[in-house]
Amino acid sequence: MYSDDDLLMLSGIQHYAFCPRQWALAHIDTQWADNHLTIEGDWLHRKVDDPFAMEYDSGNVVLRSVAVKSYRLGFFGIADLMELLPLEDSSATALTVPKYPGRWRVVPVEYKHGKPKDDDIDEVQLCAQSMCLEEMYGISIPHGAIYYGETRRRTTVTMSESLRTHVNELSVEMHRVFDSGEIPDALPQSKCRSCSLKDICMCPDLRKASSVKAYLKQLSQ
Repeated sequence: MYSDDDLLMLSGIQHYAFCPRQWALAHIDTQWADNHLTIEGDWLHRKVDDPFAMEYDSGNVVLRSVAVKSYRLGFFGIADLMELLPLEDSSATALTVPKYPGRWRVVPVEYKHGKPKDDDIDEVQLCAQSMCLEEMYGISIPHGAIYYGETRRRTTVTMSESLRTHVNELSVEMHRVFDSGEIPDALPQSKCRSCSLKDICMCPDLRKASSVKAYLKQLSQ
């Protein structure tokens, strides 16, 4: 179990799954740069993010920008959207909402500006959100969804045991790397072309430095 001082940003698990070095540059060295992909993603989330919005549509409740936290995984952050569907099965775990009577099944929804990927990094982020919500409310979340802006379609995600195991393993790795303060080595791949930190990551001096302290020491010599 982690304490409040040890919690890492939940959104970082997707970055870590994409590239541990990218994540470390952003969260350990606090390096960041935008490109058209990150800007498009920000614009999509502006349409979704409203922490004070609560909608009731066709019998379902929609909550936006929901704060989540897990002391077991060591994460905190914001879930894009939660759909609450009415639940009549008394044997299933459910959420209650003071404003709306009844029992509700939680379906977390993550918004992405692109299209479905060949890997599981989007599913990892959604599953991590689900595991945070399960811990917070003592519920079970078997499914979630990802909405892709490019295709304008939703993809259903099953929170399988293998996906949950992957999230657990990544959380342990992220905390280990963060505690070490060391930046993983650069491993150039085709996906580097779409990374907003490409120029920072490929900087020769930075690639040789193992930490911020070491990098600054190089600059002073």
